[in-house]
Amino acid sequence: MIPDGTRTADYDFELPAERIAQHPLARRDASRLMVVDRATETITHRTFADIAELFDPRDVLVVNRTRVLRARLLGARASGAPAEILLLKPLGGGRYEAMVSPGGKLKPGRRVDIAPGFAAEILEVTERRTRIVQLESELALDEAIDRFGHIPLPPYIDRADRPEDAERYQTVFAREAGSVAAPTAGLHFTPDLLDRIAARGVARAEVLLHVGAGTFKPVEVDDPARHVMHEEWYSIGDETARTINQRRADGGRVWAVGTTSVRTLESAADGAGIIRAGDSETRIFIRPPYRFRAVDHLVTNFHLPRSTLIMLVAAFAGYELTMRAYRLAIESGYRFYSYGDAMLIL
Repeated sequence: MIPDGTRTADYDFELPAERIAQHPLARRDASRLMVVDRATETITHRTFADIAELFDPRDVLVVNRTRVLRARLLGARASGAPAEILLLKPLGGGRYEAMVSPGGKLKPGRRVDIAPGFAAEILEVTERRTRIVQLESELALDEAIDRFGHIPLPPYIDRADRPEDAERYQTVFAREAGSVAAPTAGLHFTPDLLDRIAARGVARAEVLLHVGAGTFKPVEVDDPARHVMHEEWYSIGDETARTINQRRADGGRVWAVGTTSVRTLESAADGAGIIRAGDSETRIFIRPPYRFRAVDHLVTNFHLPRSTLIMLVAAFAGYELTMRAYRLAIESGYRFYSYGDAMLIL
């Protein structure tokens, strides 16, 4: 008999369209917080601002400081028909790996005009059907992307990006640009809330993982083990590694903010859960069954059906408890996905 939680179909659920948050709340920390206790298998409901009360002074809060690029470039082909380029990864010299639309029309040699003095040439098609593009600009490339690019809101947000998304689709601790999607669990934190957590004696440590388009890619095979993860680059500094390792050695707990922080820490941990500093790429796919080495508590949002993200949550909380929590969230009117509400797994 195949255990529950090991097949892609186990992660199907029906979500009413009105549960998908299309806009952020007026206050980041006013979102709802579902608290899932693994030890007692109980679920309680709070407001995100209450999370500060749940920390022990010995704990460490781990956040991802990545910043979302204005990676969505809207332009036109030579015919005047619209075209879109989503920058995924810089390759040096103005070259990027990118997703493009319409894929059938944007073949090597074709150009897309984005703005006066700013264009992209399609150089080649990769094995995974993305494109290598060459950006050409009269401005410095970073300036051109920032001026003419759009915030790459996820496809389930059914609207164009707005000026306020430039701030609200970034965490308050975002520092280094390189992601095409926000580490959305971090969107709930405010400077005041972070100050209240720090006032309790809790340490904060930053990791860096640039989120790629693979975060939107559903698992389309019946057996998740056959799903191919895109590689994502991460970095952990010496101070971050020391802080996490020392806090844990002193009896503190590691609170990972978001699945990106979890994947970074688990990729960098040895068998004893010791975090190693350094830069690397990871393709880690965390799903049941999995033994966590470096994370004690998880702050996360509510994720898409059949996604690698909900599978990671199920590996952490247990499959049955995770799906019970999701059913309850739908029944209780929680807001889902990037601009939605949050879950804390203790």
